[in-house]
Amino acid sequence: MTETVLSSATKEVVIGFDRPFVMIGERINPTGRKLLAAEMKEGDFSRVEADALAQIAAGAHMLDINAGIPLADEPALLVKAIELVQSISDAPLCIDSSILDALEAGMNAYIGKPLVNSVTGEDESLERILPLVAKHGAAVVAISNDETGISEDPDIRFEVAKKIVNRARDHGIAPSDVVVDPLVMPIGAMGTAGQQVFALVRRLREELKINTTCGASNVAFGLPNRHVITGTFLSMAIGAGMTSAIMNPMHAEVKNAIMAADVLAGHDQDCVAWIMENRDPATANRRRSSGRRRGGASASAAPVAAIE
Repeated sequence: MTETVLSSATKEVVIGFDRPFVMIGERINPTGRKLLAAEMKEGDFSRVEADALAQIAAGAHMLDINAGIPLADEPALLVKAIELVQSISDAPLCIDSSILDALEAGMNAYIGKPLVNSVTGEDESLERILPLVAKHGAAVVAISNDETGISEDPDIRFEVAKKIVNRARDHGIAPSDVVVDPLVMPIGAMGTAGQQVFALVRRLREELKINTTCGASNVAFGLPNRHVITGTFLSMAIGAGMTSAIMNPMHAEVKNAIMAADVLAGHDQDCVAWIMENRDPATANRRRSSGRRRGGASASAAPVAAIE
């Protein structure tokens, strides 16, 4: 069983085949968020703090941190964001940048074992990123495209992923520390995008025995009621074997689909997480009050007490 262990100073999160699906909060990313980008560039990180706390409260297990702002000092901004988020949360982080200096600065500042986002199958990317990942003992997201671009053939994407896993091993990085992104294309532009990802995830799990992730919101880009599409996609991806995703846990449709899929896949033992998320607070309070009046927990109250 493959397990990718990530950590902060005080907390571990494990991505694994028989584990609950890991939700990586996507909100701390200025791409497409003009107000956040402007604030970060001016040194105002109040929205970063608010987004971090809101995503954790909504159920995110990890947070993706990106500071890619044109004409800004990305390494410095990324370090500041990482230090801030680590000061207010114990969630492990995914350090997200396409700039080598920013990744190195971020890993130097990080306390724990991060997930680095990302490396591609391009030889230049492999030789720049993998030594840095190995040096810091991090795990890495492997994007399954190379010099030829993003192939529409899932077999080619599988071979790119295999290349990255093998090259990572050459640098002393275990396959368990490589989390492959099979690349989710917009379903509105490519009707077979979902089918391709599901088939590829199965092969990655069964043949390479590695964990997987994706940028989940891409699948529904440009479509109305997109969060329902995203949630349904993720539930089907979990059925195919996907183990994590960079997504927005604050969208109830997406989060509920993930939690329900965890129940049905057997990753939520005794449905504990589902019950805690969805039980009626008023009913739970009445049961607790009834138990106290009797001087102890009643039989009907026992399951609630066990959950708590």
